[in-house]
Amino acid sequence: MLEKSKLLEMYRRMLTIRFFEEKVFELYGQNLVPGTIHLYAGQEAVAVGVCANLRQEDYITSTHRGHGHCIAKGARLDKTMAEILGRKTGYCKGKGGSMHIADFSIGMLGATAVVGAGIPIATGAGLSVKLRGTDQVVACFFGDGASNQGTFHEGVNLAAVWGLPVVFVCENNLYAMGTKQSRVMLVDNIADRAVAYGIPGVVVDGNDVLAVYEATREAVARARRGEGSTLLECKTYRLKGHSRFDPAAYRPKEEVDEWLKKDAIALFQTKLLERGILTEAETKRILQDVKNDVDNATKFALGSPFPEPDEALEDVYASEERETQK
Repeated sequence: MLEKSKLLEMYRRMLTIRFFEEKVFELYGQNLVPGTIHLYAGQEAVAVGVCANLRQEDYITSTHRGHGHCIAKGARLDKTMAEILGRKTGYCKGKGGSMHIADFSIGMLGATAVVGAGIPIATGAGLSVKLRGTDQVVACFFGDGASNQGTFHEGVNLAAVWGLPVVFVCENNLYAMGTKQSRVMLVDNIADRAVAYGIPGVVVDGNDVLAVYEATREAVARARRGEGSTLLECKTYRLKGHSRFDPAAYRPKEEVDEWLKKDAIALFQTKLLERGILTEAETKRILQDVKNDVDNATKFALGSPFPEPDEALEDVYASEERETQK
């Protein structure tokens, strides 16, 4: 059984992601977010359950639906919100936006809007770990749609052949944009594909943060021992449509209602209350603390300036000073 402090931190992280996404949705409705957004609400147990096993020096790669991954890995809320709002105080100085947040200091190698593009990056990071001889681990997040990309098959195969310390985390929310998984693959479980690469494939309830934690713990331990990669499939469900403009009318009401009963945060909160790890008073306090954190991050972002036009080409190329240092 995990320590109380660890369990409460996981609960707090899940709440933070949910409140943060709700605030982003609100700000988008006020036309304050450039471009579109892909909310992580509903999938919090995956990011938190995985990242709770990682150290700061471990790496993750993320997707277009990446706010939750950033927060779970330890990204600052204020800089994350500022980046989403296109402000120069954001992680990428407002130039990356919602789908391209990175923070190397916490091992967040970056989110990418291209489906499946983070997989070869994760494999490359895993190769660097092996060449440097450290015991770092790479967690690679991607969706069910990405598992049909060539990057998936190439990246996982190379990681398997080279015995790289990569945990491939498929967040299977059943839909690739509006296309149901059953329409584009005949296997019931994406993790079953692991047999083709000679690595373990594990299916887990992606709405049970403790189940995700335990499955990841084994995969991470295996990777640190030098025993190679694991394909972890977390079956979950997003609360919103694919993006801000998607009403998700393709999802049957009965299906949505059934998944809403399995909300990851509600299930975890009930479990903590039943075990006496969390009290009603603590719940209210944590909820208020998280709300304050998100509100403060929003105030910081809204009070930050936009990048100046003449800064558009900054950071595009490595500086001469940096080249000299190499």
